[in-house]
Amino acid sequence: MKKICIYGLGSIGGLIGARLAASGVAVSAVARGATLQAVRERGLELIDTHEGQPRRRQFAIQASQRPEELGPQDLVILSVKTTALPAVAREIGPLIGPEATVLSAMNGIPWWFLHGLGESASGLRLDSVDPDGVLSRAIPAAQVLGSVTHLSAATDGPGIVRHVAGNRLIIGEPTGGAATPRARAAVALLRNAGFDVEEAASIQQEIWFKLWGNMTVNPISGLTGATGDRILDDELVRNFMSACMLEASSVGRRIGLPIDADPESRHAVTRQLGAFRTSMLQDVEAGKPVELDALVGAVLEIARQVEVPTPSLNALFGLARLHARVRGLY
Repeated sequence: MKKICIYGLGSIGGLIGARLAASGVAVSAVARGATLQAVRERGLELIDTHEGQPRRRQFAIQASQRPEELGPQDLVILSVKTTALPAVAREIGPLIGPEATVLSAMNGIPWWFLHGLGESASGLRLDSVDPDGVLSRAIPAAQVLGSVTHLSAATDGPGIVRHVAGNRLIIGEPTGGAATPRARAAVALLRNAGFDVEEAASIQQEIWFKLWGNMTVNPISGLTGATGDRILDDELVRNFMSACMLEASSVGRRIGLPIDADPESRHAVTRQLGAFRTSMLQDVEAGKPVELDALVGAVLEIARQVEVPTPSLNALFGLARLHARVRGLY
């Protein structure tokens, strides 16, 4: 893989792009607005910690808002908000030749999630994240590699990304494992860039487990404005979160993705993050569209199709959706 393009230079896409550039890989990116201007003028800037002190480095990369100017790629790392995917579907075509691989690095349930799950997902649909199959036609599941990110980063300004914590990426084929030539190539590329990369036996299982924790704390933070610690400190709210998670566990079992954990153990992991502000809370505060469909709506859509009752999740989604609609964010 020699031609690498980052589609979306936000915090995660920017971190991956900067790390790849630091490892000597020629990186290009699709970006817009102030981010595009900044990257063209001074490069992509990475702030990380070296021997206990912040270290700033800048990397010259080719950036454009027009994918056709960058041309067909070997690997496209797609790291955008899921709310931006309809626009991506219209524009990404020039980057994807017949041999291209798209590495999906986003929140929630992706459009290709049901691909490769076998009989347990036969006949199911995901209209909530892929209305009319637009994304599946633009980015076929057969050309997708899945990933789960267990790291955090922030943007300190246009074209400036700061590594906050964590270094773990999980990579896998939608059909299972990571033993294909393209998966091995992507794993090697990212390991060489300094990430701790794990190969997933089932990338959908990894996505579902991460979602299991995020699907409650994100919308609750958006609704209340509370940080993670305050959400967990409220016993009534924590119990409501647990009820939602147990419903999601039942849905997962129906589609072959059981979760071998209890909600309180997952809350303990979340508590270790301290007074963190979720991505959805940050989006609400910034007046940006929220990723409700990928985080909760898709779970409810699957639940209806496999006939699992979800009264707590219904309440969570309804309240969060109304809150977002009132503010023009959904």
